[in-house]
Amino acid sequence: MKKNLRKNLRENPLSRRKEKNDVADDQPSTSTDKTSKVLLPSDSNFNHIKCKALRYQKCQELMKERAKAKKAARKARIQEDAPKQTPHTIESLREKDETMIIGDLDDEANQEIKAEFEQDEFAAYYKQEYEPKVLITYADNPNRKTRIFGRELTRIIPNSISLYRNRSGVKKMVKSATARNFTDIVIVNEDQCKPNGLLIIHLPDGPTAHFKLSNVKITTDLKRSHKEFTEHRPEVILNNFTTRLGFTIGRMLGALFHYQPEFKGRRAVTFHNQRDYIFFRHHRYEFNLQTGKPRLRELGPRFTLKLRSLQHGTFDSKYGDYEWIIQGRRHDMETSRRKFFL
Repeated sequence: MKKNLRKNLRENPLSRRKEKNDVADDQPSTSTDKTSKVLLPSDSNFNHIKCKALRYQKCQELMKERAKAKKAARKARIQEDAPKQTPHTIESLREKDETMIIGDLDDEANQEIKAEFEQDEFAAYYKQEYEPKVLITYADNPNRKTRIFGRELTRIIPNSISLYRNRSGVKKMVKSATARNFTDIVIVNEDQCKPNGLLIIHLPDGPTAHFKLSNVKITTDLKRSHKEFTEHRPEVILNNFTTRLGFTIGRMLGALFHYQPEFKGRRAVTFHNQRDYIFFRHHRYEFNLQTGKPRLRELGPRFTLKLRSLQHGTFDSKYGDYEWIIQGRRHDMETSRRKFFL
């Protein structure tokens, strides 16, 4: 009997389907039908297309349509004289800091801060009471790239000399440099045969700033560099130092150079702060006589600074009083990616 039933099912497979449909009709129907669950392919996703060439062609056409729509919307905003749209970046969404200085120092709201800056360690420099004299030195047994980097710093910073350390401690160098009327000491540290740190000590009473040094490219590493170093004093440009800590760091970096630049040399040194990273660039500019537009030539070197600590007084790693220090990978007061300290 069972054998005959199996033969009938093999010969008539439709009978099996009818039995299943009859059983399904007896059961209660679900809330939604299978046809309603089918999702149509979206206009921006072409993963359902199996042909790779056709899928790539559809993606290119979609990108062109979006570019045309964006261009048309921009043209319409220009015709309507609408204000420019500010992009949502980390800088535009930056959290406000209590120590942020808004406006110029000459404003009435910033008179207290201006009075503090007029009495700090760099007040004598900005009053033009002395000319800076900078000593640039290295770690013990410096590598070739570190020596070249220090020599290029001496060519950029006026009235500066580079000397070897000769296994001398930092405190001894501070005493000897103060006796020789140096105003600042710049120590280039290195690790793994490349410069990785910069220690700047303002003499005779500090402060001391320690920076992490990265992305160092000397003049020979730059493809479009021009060896047009002159002895003229460069202009110093400090960008985006908005907090009180940033103002202190900017004043400290500016005090390394002469207060009165020589515009005949057409050299400019830029310290640009962005997300607490200080980018250094050295350019020589010239103006087109017909159009009047400036043209820049990068002279080099190029490097990036990241503040690690700011210490009151001269260098003292054990008993020093730190105004600001970063511990580990993140600062103790850091709570958000959109909070910056400079």
